[in-house]
Amino acid sequence: MTGTVVATAIWNDMLSLKIPIGEKILRPVLVYVFLVVMLRIFGKRELAQLNPFDLVVLLSLSNTIQNAIIGDDNSLIGGFIGAFALLATNYVVVRFLFRHRRLDQVIEGSPTLLMEHGKVLHRNMAKELLSVSELTSVAHRQGFSSLAELDSCVLEPGGTFVLKSKTPSTEESRHAQVLERLEKLTRKDLVRGRGRREIHGGTGDSSRRARGRSIRTADWSDGGDYCGVSGRRHDHVPPFAHGCCDLQD
Repeated sequence: MTGTVVATAIWNDMLSLKIPIGEKILRPVLVYVFLVVMLRIFGKRELAQLNPFDLVVLLSLSNTIQNAIIGDDNSLIGGFIGAFALLATNYVVVRFLFRHRRLDQVIEGSPTLLMEHGKVLHRNMAKELLSVSELTSVAHRQGFSSLAELDSCVLEPGGTFVLKSKTPSTEESRHAQVLERLEKLTRKDLVRGRGRREIHGGTGDSSRRARGRSIRTADWSDGGDYCGVSGRRHDHVPPFAHGCCDLQD
């Protein structure tokens, strides 16, 4: 009997709501809107988490907002309802902003250019409350030794830094080397092809000349009265005079 009472009490604490369902849904929605507005006002720095203070703020913010979301209800069903309300609100907002890109830019903000052509834009840095040392630490995280290696740096609305180096990347360098080698091989093939055509052309001309000379030189046997082309006998008269050969001077 005592076990049944305990089990019933546990299930009541887990499943019974202490506040109305409407309030349970409305609280997460209001907290969601509040956080979106605050993060938009205080900029992208909080999302970037550049130093321990930003991390402390985000952790404390989550614990502070927790009580506003759950209220006086600690039930399991209440937590499910609150989580569903948050996910549904985010889904509706994302879908709406996806179809209205201009409104998306207004709510999320636009990217901030921090470096351009290797120069730090101090006005934009001050706007985002960023120092040169913090930007240098961001460059170190992404594999750059100093800001001198950067051509541009952009801070996205989501707190992500997009860095572009001055020198080409390893893949770009390898691609350029491969193209250079292919170009050299193509040039060598062209030069070899021209040389072969010249050699074959000269050999053909000399062979044709030699063949013409051999034809024109009659093979005279027994006094030279046979034509070297037709094989007919001529009475000591050159074969060209009789026209038996097709060669004419």
